[in-house]
Parts: sequence; structure tokens; C-alpha cells
Amino acid sequence: MTLSRSAFLHLAGAALVAAPAAAQTGPRMHTRKIPSTGEALPVVGCGTWQTFDVGPSTAEREPRAEVLKALFEAGGSVIDSSPMYGKSEGVVGDLLAAAGTRDKAFLATKVWTQGRDAGIAQMKESMRLLRTDCIELMQIHNLVDWKAHLPTLKAWKAEGRIRLIGITHYTESMHGELEAVLRPGGFDFVQVNYALDDRGIEHRLLRFAQDNGVAVLINQPFGGGGLLRKLSARKLPDWAGEIGCTSWAQILLKFVLAQPAVTCVIPGTGKPEHMRDNAKAGLGAYPDDKLRQRMIETAGA
Repeated sequence: MTLSRSAFLHLAGAALVAAPAAAQTGPRMHTRKIPSTGEALPVVGCGTWQTFDVGPSTAEREPRAEVLKALFEAGGSVIDSSPMYGKSEGVVGDLLAAAGTRDKAFLATKVWTQGRDAGIAQMKESMRLLRTDCIELMQIHNLVDWKAHLPTLKAWKAEGRIRLIGITHYTESMHGELEAVLRPGGFDFVQVNYALDDRGIEHRLLRFAQDNGVAVLINQPFGGGGLLRKLSARKLPDWAGEIGCTSWAQILLKFVLAQPAVTCVIPGTGKPEHMRDNAKAGLGAYPDDKLRQRMIETAGA
């Protein structure tokens, strides 16, 4: 019988929980520099779309608290959210406050509304929900009214309310417009979709970001989840061990991180065992071009 990823990782996670606390801390993941600042950023973070949009009950909150704990123990820091993600910002803010771990987090959220004044109100609300007076990365979500919001972001950066400015989209069809918006400068980050079966960023945008000093956050590294579900039923290929992978999730994340222009990948999860597994993609070697091609062929992508 083939165990699902969740079942396998549940068993592994149970062993970790039973172990002494000191045994849960191991090698810290790789970092890559944010081009505009030189700051080192851990390469695997956590997305919160759907996964942190939960109520106030202990049953709902406790696993998310463990996700953040697992992220920090592995040396990670990036937590990505948005007003679009329901209650996620408030959940993250509450959990960080309860654990006293705000200083460990690199908070990234977004402005997602029309109009300058509405944008200012929304960003102030994000800061309230996240319980912070400074957000590390504020991004214009899906290019929504970016011309109205960019002057505010630049002013807030100068005032110290935010540290870095980004812009996002989640579809390949918008990569050309993203490049056009990034070209004049002023953005520290771009967040885009990229996965083994969704490689459009390789055509131009990834090289553009690298050549122009823009850090890259990657969403949907599991192909929206469908690719991982398909592969999880298969036995790991023999070459997985060559890059230290013990799960398909790690293989897919290492495929993305093999691109040196990628600064951080942010798979979403609300399950601690998945966060621990994902974080291991930040360790060890990454595939070379030859192995990346074998990955594509193996996955049939």
C-alpha cells in the first residue's frame, strides 16, 4: 500500500513531536541575498492563502502555530499573506504575538484594492491585523491599480512603515505586463507563479529580474497542488537521493530553487508536518540543468 504524503508525514511528524525539543532543531536552510539590500533571506517560506483562513478555535489555530514554529526552527522567516486571504493576516498576527516570535518573521502582505485612499486604509488594517508597525514587504497584489499605490508605497518606505516594495501576479499571461511595470525601477521584489509544470517564467521574466536586481518570490510551486497530488502516488525516483530529497514536495521545491534568480519559494500549508518537509528543500544540493530535464521527463510535464 502506498502512503499519501499526509499519512507518511503524519507518522514522521509524530516521531518528531515525541522527541526532545533539542532534537527538533537541525541544519538551518540556505539563504539568498535580496539584490536591493544585500540582506540574506531564507529560501523556503510559508504561504497563507486558504491554509491560514481559519476561526479562533484551538483545533484550528494550534496546527498553524506549529507551522510557524516549524518554519522558524528550520531557519525560515518569510510568511506571505494578503487581505484577499480571508482571516489569514489576523491569524498570523495573533499567533506571532502569542508566541512572541514577531522578530523571527519576515512579513510579506499586499495591497489589493482600487484607489489611493482605499489602499492606505487597507494597508493600515493589515498592520493592525498583523500587530506590527512595520511590514518587511508590501506588495501590490495582482497589479491592481498599481499606479495609484506605488507613490504611497515609496512614501511609506521612506518613512519606515514598510521596508521593501513588491508587485505580484499568479498567471503566466501577465508576465509581460509585470516586466513592463518593473522596468522603470522602484520595486525590490516580484512574486510570480513557477512550478515544474508551469515554467513560463523561464522565457524572459526570470532573467529580467536577475539582470535588474529584483528579488523573486515564487507562489504555486506545486502547480496549484495538482502536480504534487499526481506525483505523490508514485515511488520516488532513484535520483532523488542525489539532491537529498525524501519526498515529492522537496523535489518540486528544489526544481524551483535550482534557479539562482529565485530568492524564496512560499508553498502554502496549514500542516506542521508539511512545513517541516517543505523546509528540507532549503538544505543540501540543487539539481543541475541535466537533472532538471530528467525531472521534467519523469513528471511528464
